[in-house]
Amino acid sequence: MSVERPCVGVVALGRPTFDVPYAEEILAKAWKNLEKLDVELIGKPELLFDADAVLAALPALKERKLDMLLLLQVTFTDATMTVELGKEVDGLLVMWSFPEARTGGRLRLNSFCGVNLASHALSRNNLSIDYIHDAPDSAAARDRLMVLARAGAVVNDLQGARMKLVGHHPDGFDACNFKAEQLKTTFGVDVDQIPILDFIKEVKELPDSVADAPYERRAKDFPNLAELDQDATRKTLKVYSKLRQEADDKGYKGVAVRCWPDFFTEYGCAACGALALLNEDHTPGGCEADMLGVLTSVVLQNASGGSVFNTDLVDVNLEDDTIVFWHCGQAPIDMADREQTIQGTIHSNRKLPLLSEFALKPGRITVARFSQGHEKLRLILAGAEMIKAPLAFSGTAGTAKPDIPVAEFLDRMISEGLEHHTALTYGDHRPVLRAIAKRLGIEVVELT
Repeated sequence: MSVERPCVGVVALGRPTFDVPYAEEILAKAWKNLEKLDVELIGKPELLFDADAVLAALPALKERKLDMLLLLQVTFTDATMTVELGKEVDGLLVMWSFPEARTGGRLRLNSFCGVNLASHALSRNNLSIDYIHDAPDSAAARDRLMVLARAGAVVNDLQGARMKLVGHHPDGFDACNFKAEQLKTTFGVDVDQIPILDFIKEVKELPDSVADAPYERRAKDFPNLAELDQDATRKTLKVYSKLRQEADDKGYKGVAVRCWPDFFTEYGCAACGALALLNEDHTPGGCEADMLGVLTSVVLQNASGGSVFNTDLVDVNLEDDTIVFWHCGQAPIDMADREQTIQGTIHSNRKLPLLSEFALKPGRITVARFSQGHEKLRLILAGAEMIKAPLAFSGTAGTAKPDIPVAEFLDRMISEGLEHHTALTYGDHRPVLRAIAKRLGIEVVELT
């Protein structure tokens, strides 16, 4: 299984009592369409007419961890084979049926009725499906299949994943609390936690030279890096080196860090710059020990294939319908508006480096959060347009227009009890996220 290239098993079901030559023509078109997907196909473009044929195909399907099992309901069949496949093969189950012309003559395929029969039988076995009813050469069907395959891959990638938690969330930050057992049972994710002072002690024990490589990397991005407090800057980069090494050694998908006050008071630097570098590495990092926020970032990153930013909504303008997303200085640099200043900076309250400072570039964005508002685990989604605007506040910030009037957006956000942290990425990836939530059994709440 790979998030980048999902693994899809394909089985074509049929009955010899229907129009087999026509069914084979439909299957050939559908298979040609499937070959255009950026997936690995497991299966053959041949109709399986009975239980023995399906049983013979099972070993190849069970040999791999499938992200999606696609059943091509080419003609009507009873549900026996479908239920057997649903029980035996673990993966997102999708059925595709095909429309046929209303000629007044023979029903040559009766494809959709086969899906209808199967969906009922599967439901009585506690199995559910996604389905598509469209022409075999439909581009829309192909796009929907890619969304579902990617959703299956993201969910599979979470199974057995590990994440790092440094410290405990600050007092009064209930939004950053999480239930470790819920992460395990719902997402398949384990969390390794270390007390914040123990982690800082480990960073202090590292040789100062571990900051050299990230310093050179950051100097290429920030022309003013040498003007900042060099001791504090290198401390931030030592924090990054420690987190980077642990993520590499232990396979952490993401890292949540109690950033304040401890890094300032106990070590003399900001953690923000370390998290920015992790985000640029595609190992999502987040502050205030917000583990569920970082998990959201991991899922959003894998759904989109792009960088993510775990952020606050900090300002609202009801007159021009804009909002500002901001966090001290941890956005990945590929989100920067290259036509404006990009530099390193100090924390606005604690006056220590290292943070990134730039305005976010314009473009379509997706906003997401696995939320615990109202004591229910839900996925909150929104769409917005990041607009070209000057940097609103020091650090990393972007000005955006939600898809609905800001006053309405705020009412929905507050009434749903949304946490102050949300994750954002560029592009509209809500279809994949909705499919992921369905696969995980999580309710979706649309803010826009």
